[in-house]
Amino acid sequence: MTMEKDWVTRLIAELAGPLPGVEAQLRLSPPERRMVEPGTRKRKSAVLFVLYPVQEKVYTVFIKRSEYNGIHSGQVGLPGGMYKRTDCTLLNTALRETMEETGIPEHEIAVAGNLTPLHIPVSNIQVFPFVGICQTKPEMKHDPREVSYLIECSMNELTDPGNQKHKNMYIGEREIIIPYYDIRGDHIWGATAMIVSEFTEIFKRVFEVHLFNKP
Repeated sequence: MTMEKDWVTRLIAELAGPLPGVEAQLRLSPPERRMVEPGTRKRKSAVLFVLYPVQEKVYTVFIKRSEYNGIHSGQVGLPGGMYKRTDCTLLNTALRETMEETGIPEHEIAVAGNLTPLHIPVSNIQVFPFVGICQTKPEMKHDPREVSYLIECSMNELTDPGNQKHKNMYIGEREIIIPYYDIRGDHIWGATAMIVSEFTEIFKRVFEVHLFNKP
């Protein structure tokens, strides 16, 4: 899968059209999330799905958050963070945070579009996901204050049904079943998995299904 011009054009067209939306997100959502109503004073954040070529395959990058005293400590997520007034736009938030967390400069990223916003009940944050493209593999260097390490993976891995699994987790005293993506031992779950679920649906529209079965 190469980053050819027609591939990028098709992706932009898909992102500009009707998105898979909540239905696709819920495929990787714990059942309890569906019953939670958004708060009235939501905070805003933005994340970026960065795509780039590696040996004729399409890759993306996730961050493994550092351990800290907070809800999302140690989790795997997309590059991104909280909106600041100085950002002016949520897209600028996504680009700024991506630079801070992965070292990918804004001028190397061509924005292709956005995905469906997603509410995170536990922190009452509204996440706005964007999609960006780098024409060549970017040089990356993570910020150790916020990121333990970077996780690069191909879209082949994310679209492989064998990497979609379930595990039991305890929320307080309740045991719930969590769907997640297993990327060589790193688990992508929660809001990030829901964003990935929607984007993989779009990605499959762009490429023929047989391309995902290539080694």
